[in-house]
Amino acid sequence: MRFSVELGDSYALALRTADTVDEMHALILRNVERLRLWEPWAAGEQSVEGTAAYTRLQLDEFVMGASVPGIITRAGEAIGAVSLQIRAATRTAELGYWVDGDEEGRGAVTRACRVLVEHAATIGMRRLEIRTPVANSRSIALAERLGCHRETVLPEALAIGASRLDVAIYALVLSPLR
Repeated sequence: MRFSVELGDSYALALRTADTVDEMHALILRNVERLRLWEPWAAGEQSVEGTAAYTRLQLDEFVMGASVPGIITRAGEAIGAVSLQIRAATRTAELGYWVDGDEEGRGAVTRACRVLVEHAATIGMRRLEIRTPVANSRSIALAERLGCHRETVLPEALAIGASRLDVAIYALVLSPLR
């Protein structure tokens, strides 16, 4: 299964699938040092097998309606990832994202996230959350562009190597669609 949503300026949002593993793995390797600043999963060894296993897990969750794993492409080439974790029981979704360093500031991630926020509302989610380290100003700016409001800060909630980072929770209450 493959879908694609045009985002403008040659950007698109597509489903992360088995055929994206090699490309996503190469993208992770190009950005691993940046990702290690904010993402605990980036600290370990990055292997094609690990990327494939994570992709399979996300696709299993997609089939169960618990996740929408996306990749952001530019002219058909992967430049980032965006995902929506869905908790149907609480009607809450959590949005996650990252992008290649050379693509920061071009609006593609914001556009892709807006598509997933709209999808969350369409499937009946009432609340959208973004959890991000307080020091990650780019991620916070994106959350605010999406209309999310800072609700709280969880002190030392994220382990990054030997450090512990404070995590801000941003949220948006989604209106029910009629």
